[in-house]
Amino acid sequence: MNQTTETTVRVLPGRTAGEWLLLEVDTADPTYVERPDPDGDPDSDDDADRNDPGLDHGNRIEATLDWDDGEPRLTSWTVLESTRFRFRRTDAPVFQAAQHCFEEARRAGEAMNARVIHDTDGRPNGVVYTFADQPGQRDLYAEFRDGEKPLEPLLERAAESTEPPFSVWVLDVNEPFVLVTIVLDPDGLLEEKMRETYGIAG
Repeated sequence: MNQTTETTVRVLPGRTAGEWLLLEVDTADPTYVERPDPDGDPDSDDDADRNDPGLDHGNRIEATLDWDDGEPRLTSWTVLESTRFRFRRTDAPVFQAAQHCFEEARRAGEAMNARVIHDTDGRPNGVVYTFADQPGQRDLYAEFRDGEKPLEPLLERAAESTEPPFSVWVLDVNEPFVLVTIVLDPDGLLEEKMRETYGIAG
């Protein structure tokens, strides 16, 4: 007998191109479901679903799952928040605010640090987080991408002062840290700069 459940999740890239990872917002429990376009690339340049933008990586959705012999199938969904996640391993340079954020953490002996960044008029337009690499122990970038280290707490913190949606960039850069940047205005100049720097058109 089939069981149907409803849950609020974030859409993340799956383990292969043929699936999505649905990460439960409150508990971070993972559910892997098949996607209808198995030829899609979970590491594509825009992290967008070609068949339904409601299932772009990062979107917060209310999902209905049909469990057939223990295997989940996504049967319907409603988009609650159109935040986008982008995951990149890149040699492109990081901006100065990220460097300063990491140096502050290193001087304080901390593994993580955060800094609010501002536009030329002094208005907050983003938040940067640096997470120090842990060679030989953990791949923090992979943990973010695979949902083992949820981004939800960072988004909740950003939402205390700015209404979502956001644009979130998780970058494995050529530095001794993983960089997470939350862009508060997905249509603003900071988002444009991120796209130009990290290779996404339009």
